[in-house]
This record gives sequence, structure tokens and C-alpha cells, in this order.
Amino acid sequence: MIPKIPLDEWVEFIVDKLEINLAVLFQFFSVCIEGCVNALSFVFQGVPVLLFIAIICAIAFYLGRWSFALFSGLGLLLIDNLGFWSHTMDTLALVLTSALISIIIGIPIGVWCAQSNKFRDVITPLLDFMQTMPAFVYLIPAVTFFGLGVVPGVIASVIFAVPPTIRLTNLGIRQVAEDLVEAADAFGSTRTQKLFKLQFPLAMPSIMAGINQTIMLSLSMVVIASMIGAQGIGADVYRAVTQIKTGQGFEAGLSIVVLAILLDRMSQYILKRKRSV
Repeated sequence: MIPKIPLDEWVEFIVDKLEINLAVLFQFFSVCIEGCVNALSFVFQGVPVLLFIAIICAIAFYLGRWSFALFSGLGLLLIDNLGFWSHTMDTLALVLTSALISIIIGIPIGVWCAQSNKFRDVITPLLDFMQTMPAFVYLIPAVTFFGLGVVPGVIASVIFAVPPTIRLTNLGIRQVAEDLVEAADAFGSTRTQKLFKLQFPLAMPSIMAGINQTIMLSLSMVVIASMIGAQGIGADVYRAVTQIKTGQGFEAGLSIVVLAILLDRMSQYILKRKRSV
């Protein structure tokens, strides 16, 4: 009988070595991420509720239609009425931080994939692994390296949410018509000029679609992140599950649904406006 491959021991050995040798780097990332989340949460909660709702409604009306603005206002008023406003703002800060980090990491990697077939062939299996691995598994190394709290929640969310941005950035740039690229080369465009003046504008719908998916995946990690100490409305859902409080769980889940629809529709309307410009 073939002996068991000690894969678990190898992984634990690697994790222990990283924890020892890169402790300073992990501490730096932890401070930066926690500072970003706390700053966004402070800003969101520092704005009076009615003023915040009015701003969101104005943005919704500008991006979409009056019906979307009406839904935004009623949805946010419902969240405030149910008593989840503060936790929703914490969740929004966590989601936006995760999405921002995913975009900062994902778009350059997507561009690199589009410009290098070898790099794309290397990164594609890794993206498959990141998207198919159960999200709970990411919590283990995140807690090991960063402890409990909001930081490992953000790290796990980034790992889980960054692949769509990479994939769709790569796809969008590769789908730019070859004759346009050849025309840019014929006029003597540099690689940077070709990227920012031709490929990025034409690939923007695909890139924005990837960003939309990244935001939604970041939000889907909210409840899972609450299991390791990340504050926000996910903690209310998790508490309701553990205490079997169906009504409270429904209210908290409804708040997440409203927030998800707002983020999804806003990103979609931004995409539509870019297409119409």
C-alpha cells in the first residue's frame, strides 16, 4: 500500500517558516489594512445618517434612474430602522477595502497575463485553485499570520475575490481587435501608450464587469469573516445562527441584501455610463 503523502506537514512547515521569517512584513500589512478599514468606517459613521442617505440617493439618481434612487433611499432607511446602520457601515468599509486591494493587485496582473502567454499559463491554475478552494480554508493561514480581527477577514476576502478582476482584465485586453493594435504599432505608439490609450478604454467594459464580480465576492465573505472576529453585519448573522434567532438573522440578512443590490447596481450603472460615453 502506498504510504500517505505528508502534504499537511509540508504545508504547516511552510506556514511556520513564513510566520517566523516574514513577521515584520505581515505586521506592516496588518497595520495598513486595519488603518484603511478603520478610516473608511470612521468616515461613513461620521456622516449623519440622513445626509449619507441623501448623498447615496443623489449618486444613484445620477448613475441610474429615479427608481434606483428611490430603492436606495428606502433600503438605507430600512437598515437604519432595523438598527443595523453602524454594523452596515463597518461591513461597507471592509468590503470596499477588500475590493480596492483586489483591484490594485488584479488589474496589473491581468495586464501582465494579456501581454505574456507564459505568465498566463502559470497564473491560470493558481486562479482556478483560488476560486475552487472552500473559502473557510483561507481563514486558517489568515488567522495564523494576522491573528483575529478584521485584517484576516480582508485577506481572505482578497484571495477569494481577486480572480475575476484578473481574468476579465486579461480577457478584455486580449479581445481588442488585432487590426487596431497593429494600427497603433504602425503609428509608432509605445507599449504604454497603446495600453492606456487603446487597450484600456476598449477593455473597460470587461474590466468593470470583473470589478463588479470582485465586489460581490468580497461581500459574500462578510459572514465567513465574522467567524474570525471581523466586525460588521456578518457578526449579527453569525450570532443569530449560533443562537437560533430566526427573526434577527432575517433582518441582518436583509440588510446585507440591500447593501449587495446597491453595490451591484452602482457598479453596473457605472459600466453602462462608460459604454455610452
